[in-house]
Amino acid sequence: MRWENLNGDGAAADPVLFGTDAVTRTFDTPEFRGITFHEIRARSLVNRVPGASRMPFEWTVNPYRGCTHACVYCFARGTHRYLDLDTGQDFDSQIVVKVNAPELLRRELGSRRWLGEHIAMGTNVDCYQRAEGRYRLMPGILTALRDYANPFSILTKGTLILRDLDLLRSAAAISDVGVSVSVGFTDEELWRTVEPGTPAPERRLDVVRTLSQHGIPCGVLMAPVIPFLGDSPAQLRATVRAVAAAGATSVTPLALHLRPGAREWYMSWLGRHHPHLVRHYEALYADGAYAPKWYQRRITRQVHELAAEYGIGPSAPGAARRISVSPEEPQEPDSPHCTQLTLL
Repeated sequence: MRWENLNGDGAAADPVLFGTDAVTRTFDTPEFRGITFHEIRARSLVNRVPGASRMPFEWTVNPYRGCTHACVYCFARGTHRYLDLDTGQDFDSQIVVKVNAPELLRRELGSRRWLGEHIAMGTNVDCYQRAEGRYRLMPGILTALRDYANPFSILTKGTLILRDLDLLRSAAAISDVGVSVSVGFTDEELWRTVEPGTPAPERRLDVVRTLSQHGIPCGVLMAPVIPFLGDSPAQLRATVRAVAAAGATSVTPLALHLRPGAREWYMSWLGRHHPHLVRHYEALYADGAYAPKWYQRRITRQVHELAAEYGIGPSAPGAARRISVSPEEPQEPDSPHCTQLTLL
């Protein structure tokens, strides 16, 4: 997806990257220092997942491109190449903001062609990253989904989702709504180095706890499980125990995968911080982006056994994203229509 596809008129004003209606801003405040926001008016917002994808949903909404969470392993890094930006520092600091997302979504939901199918959010980059605190796109997006009684799900590492608790409750009263929080590990030292822009794992588990207490069941995507750094039996146990204590309805592990764009950035980080592990990673990921099946099966078995021990289970396909709340209890490659699941 090129910049001209994101903008309303497609005209280029700053070499090839910007249309004439794009605005670039920087804010000299501690939380946004070093970050550039490119405000654009998108042509479309509801994106179809490629048919070959194994994801259990067909449609996504992503109001942002790039992510200040700066997770060194984020697979979505590769998508910045299609904006002629790099997949490393640019992905962390050059954030595209689709400022017309709420109004555009409302228009698309109201189209006679739209059949009211499930929409997944947070599947490319986190819709509750720090930028959302300033741009406040999600309240308008959630309101549109609620007003059309359109089912949706959210995957996030952001604690800012609690700001929209009332909207989530009112949407869940009339449609299927689901929330999953991403917590791959609870190791604080590992968190500080691989997820430097995210809330701490314990704060994310507070989100799980708060949502559950307010009638919104919340699952945990235990992702990524990081080989040699976050996959010891003791680390897996500590994470599952904390997830269970937070009241999560399910825990679903996913091993780290390293697609082009993310792979180079992660391996560079690994060489600086854990050089002794580089050859182990080269061997483990020799056949591609995904860890070997034997490794994935081992992690899944261990986590499921621990989950059973602590009284929670894995999510069935789609289960972590579906909530029923009774009304009585209010509660890319080259196309903009291409997305994949992000392990945030």
